[in-house]
Amino acid sequence: MRNLISLADLTSGELDRIVKRAVVFGRGDTGERPLAGRRVGIYFRKSSTRTRTSFWSGASRLGADVITFGPDELQISTGETLEDTARVLGEYLDALVVRTNGDMAEIRRLGSSPKLAVVNALTLDEHPTQAIADLATLTELFGDLAGRHVLCVGEGNSSGAALSLAAALTPGLRLTLLCPKGYEVPRETLDLVAKLSEGQALVEQVTSADEVTGPVDAVYTSRWQTMGVPKANPDWLADFEGFRIDQGFFDRFAGPDTVFLHDLPAVRGQEVTDEVLDGERSVAWRQAHHKMTAAMAVLEWCVVGADDRI
Repeated sequence: MRNLISLADLTSGELDRIVKRAVVFGRGDTGERPLAGRRVGIYFRKSSTRTRTSFWSGASRLGADVITFGPDELQISTGETLEDTARVLGEYLDALVVRTNGDMAEIRRLGSSPKLAVVNALTLDEHPTQAIADLATLTELFGDLAGRHVLCVGEGNSSGAALSLAAALTPGLRLTLLCPKGYEVPRETLDLVAKLSEGQALVEQVTSADEVTGPVDAVYTSRWQTMGVPKANPDWLADFEGFRIDQGFFDRFAGPDTVFLHDLPAVRGQEVTDEVLDGERSVAWRQAHHKMTAAMAVLEWCVVGADDRI
């Protein structure tokens, strides 16, 4: 069994194989149902529409039996240790998909059983399977991502952090993070990006649109309140003035083939306008589909391996 807790735990080659497998699954090719006879648990302590459903649907399509757990349905909530829970679940399940929106160390403790593959479906620091879905969407559109440029606009949240790590592991992919001051991707994440790529990553962070060089191949944004969590500053929206993706913003950085990405859910009229999200350049809905294919590729890689399937 292999865990997928952070993209930083992967090699460039491993990430590439998982992304390519997600693209294959996007064509509807599930092959011989490689998870037939396997059991996958889904444990979410925070709300989810896409990620929880995509893992349930993806695991089922690959032949696995699925059981879901709500926030208070495991004995963790009554004081059992994470390690004991993992040890027991390893006797029943092949994989456990976990969302906490908390500390990644908690999921690492759940990943302590050698009999149980654990997948991070979002922590406060990183959303690795979202970045895999993002790369699968871009790969399906453009093929080789070397030389492509993605502009990621808005809060430096868990999706932005994961995309930064994914870019570090994707040779030649350029990523510009455009974040309001005080809402950037954390410095420690960018330090890890540099370490993973041995200083070769084409990842930069800026706080003004005037610092962005276009055209870019994709404009990407996320909800400004990750998981709907309120911000400490009641006037925080003022800090995001000028970061909404409307048609004028998109056109400023777009070339003839530029696409729009959004990890969803969207707060329409806040971080993006209807005309962009529903426009002909938007691939956000195909990106949402690839959340399922990314889930399938990750589960296959963690439980049975996918190296010989590419």
